[in-house]
Amino acid sequence: MAMAVELQLLAAAVVIGLIQLLWGAAAARRQQGLKWAAGPRDEARPLDGVAARLDRALRNFLETFPFFAAAVIVAYLGGKLGDLTLWGSALYVAGRAVYVPLYAAGIPLVRSLAWFAAMIGLILVVAAIFL
Repeated sequence: MAMAVELQLLAAAVVIGLIQLLWGAAAARRQQGLKWAAGPRDEARPLDGVAARLDRALRNFLETFPFFAAAVIVAYLGGKLGDLTLWGSALYVAGRAVYVPLYAAGIPLVRSLAWFAAMIGLILVVAAIFL
């Protein structure tokens, strides 16, 4: 039995999240130092620049990903997969994939459009559950 495309896109979103986590951690360690990271981190070492932007992008991903994952799983289990869930999932994943490099590069407006596309995708998946 073939896996539903929406579930494959959910898996792709997991990969995007892992890449964000690792990219952000590498940038943070370059700024904060490995000695500090390996220690108890009792003193705060705030991030700035690209490392701070990557941290904010990850936090943003973590705010939306649980909703996306739940919506895809509910749509799948409820037999509600269709055009809305397919296009919604694709929009969410594509938007999230381009959002991070745009944010890391400090590109404003286009980054916001990528975020908006991902949110529209999430809304489409949720809408499919109720239609």
